Amino acid sequence: MPRVTESRKKSTLPEKNCPVCRRPFAWRRKWARDWEAVRYCSERCSRNRGAAHG
Repeated sequence: MPRVTESRKKSTLPEKNCPVCRRPFAWRRKWARDWEAVRYCSERCSRNRGAAHG
């Protein structure tokens, strides 16, 4: 019998905008514990947070 898990549709996941690339990014399971503290969509944006983009 298939295992029933609670799943969410991608359209219902919370989103934030990355302050570096200005793109929206959605919640991921690996960020579940510290979603409030997540600011950047990727390691690349985190490393480039001080660089001028535009």
